[in-house]
Amino acid sequence: MTYEQLLTLNAIVTEGTFRGAADRLHKSQSAVSHMLKKLEMEIGLTLLSRESYRPQLTLEGEVFYRQATRVIQQMQDLDHLAKTLSSQQEAQIYLVVTATYPISSFLKIIGDVAAAYPMTHIRLARETMGGSVEKLLCHDADMIIATLDGVPLDQVEAIPCAQITIIPVAHPDYGPAQSAHLKTIPEMQSYTQVVVSDSSSGVYEQSRCLLPGGLRWTVSDFAAKKDILLAKMGWGGMPKHLIEEELAQGDLVPLSVEGYAPLHSQLYQIRLRNRKIGIVAHSIWEKLRALA
Repeated sequence: MTYEQLLTLNAIVTEGTFRGAADRLHKSQSAVSHMLKKLEMEIGLTLLSRESYRPQLTLEGEVFYRQATRVIQQMQDLDHLAKTLSSQQEAQIYLVVTATYPISSFLKIIGDVAAAYPMTHIRLARETMGGSVEKLLCHDADMIIATLDGVPLDQVEAIPCAQITIIPVAHPDYGPAQSAHLKTIPEMQSYTQVVVSDSSSGVYEQSRCLLPGGLRWTVSDFAAKKDILLAKMGWGGMPKHLIEEELAQGDLVPLSVEGYAPLHSQLYQIRLRNRKIGIVAHSIWEKLRALA
């Protein structure tokens, strides 16, 4: 039994077909079938039933697969540790955080690490929607902070690091804010919803809380969005921590809109399992994990 055989089994189960597993593993479909058959012969068990179009785990296969996923996880963790221990201080690291993330505590961590490793150039970028995930999966970013939307969980290590709340708001003088009753979608369609554009190229595009059939403005960031809301020119969802002062002063007020209750979102620190991580990126990762 080999690690490669376990990865093949995992790919078949995850993708649902031998063809999908072959594409994922960059192998021929016949090679994937041969690898699985060899594993089954070595252990004396039939792991997958081939009676239907999609292979299904047998009863014995389900038990074996649960343990196999643990072994795969342990092997990936061990490989990651070995790469970290053998790494040198990086010339540059690239960190990407979603625009909704409250960044103050993260900046303190980066400042401490930068002082300890002054020869490493640290790049920090903010992305919206699917932009962070795209940077990670394209091997541009060493680490991201984002939701798990669109993230292939079998390829990453992800640890919860923050929770945010997004609430629909408007200036108190803007139409929908002038009464407290629950606004229906048809009522809101005559008012302009301000949304932040997705910074991904489209492959990992995400769209959240878009009012169907309504008027819409699109901006590039939350700072511009807040300015438009304060100018009484629209309504939209804002991370609560970005508008605490405006809420306290009454410059923005929460809206009650059908289907648009406050959205509680979990953010994670995420890195690829198969990407070599240097000591500086690893230090930032561990310090951020300690805050969770």
